[in-house]
Amino acid sequence: MTTLITRIGVFLEMIKFAHTIFALPFAFTGALLAAGGFPSVRQSFWIILAMVGARTAAMAMNRLIDAEIDARNPRTAVRAIPAGLIGKGLTFIFIVVSTALMLFSAYMLNPLCLKLAPVALFFLLLYSYCKRFTSLAHVVLGICLAGAPIGAWIAIRGTIDSPALILGGVVLFWVAGFDILYALQDLDFDRTAGLHSIPVLLGVNGSLWAARIFHLIMIGLLFTLFSLMHLGTFFLIGILASVAMLLYEHWLLKDGDLTKLDAAFFNMNGYISVAIVLFTAADSMMR
Repeated sequence: MTTLITRIGVFLEMIKFAHTIFALPFAFTGALLAAGGFPSVRQSFWIILAMVGARTAAMAMNRLIDAEIDARNPRTAVRAIPAGLIGKGLTFIFIVVSTALMLFSAYMLNPLCLKLAPVALFFLLLYSYCKRFTSLAHVVLGICLAGAPIGAWIAIRGTIDSPALILGGVVLFWVAGFDILYALQDLDFDRTAGLHSIPVLLGVNGSLWAARIFHLIMIGLLFTLFSLMHLGTFFLIGILASVAMLLYEHWLLKDGDLTKLDAAFFNMNGYISVAIVLFTAADSMMR
């Protein structure tokens, strides 16, 4: 039993389970906007489980598929699979269980969620192979996480509507932008290994500008959503807070100084997602 618990702990660290905070708040933002208030406890419960299952399966697939590449990269050689802390067979079992959790949660939400779940799984699997043939892996990752608010909207309304797609676009460009910044730390390795990324394609300065443009589009889409849904002052404050945090994130990395990447990537992006959902909730309560 102790060994199993230890391996589960290793697995959760391997998939960076704590980073679920990046996507889960946006899922609840989608749910809040779709419900025009607060979703039911039942809906919230199954949305959380669907999100956890999808992200866990996606990260585990990525670690399993990239195990050989990770073993050759000094930065990632300490990850659980290349370091021998967890086996590929056990990782595959976790993938199957997580996928089953996602599919069952989608079934419990509504028929459209279940019908679209395989589409989400396709993109989750595709992302793990993208770096082998395209520089747009960052965009595919954005599409994967954009499924969080879109899926939550569908979970509430049972339909796909334009506000959900706009919010999905917000997440797409937000994630793609910060993933470009994150990929800068592997620039030299990716070049020598023949892998593809925006940093490999554009270099450090070009990547910084690409991330800035993506995040500018993200902010534009947030204002579009604000106008389209006639949202209130609190949502607007959330947008302005996100702008301030994104400006600070890009200021930290303005000279390509990757020593500040943890603060820019983990702290700021976690704060942004939480700020958006909290101000959306406040806006919902006021309306």
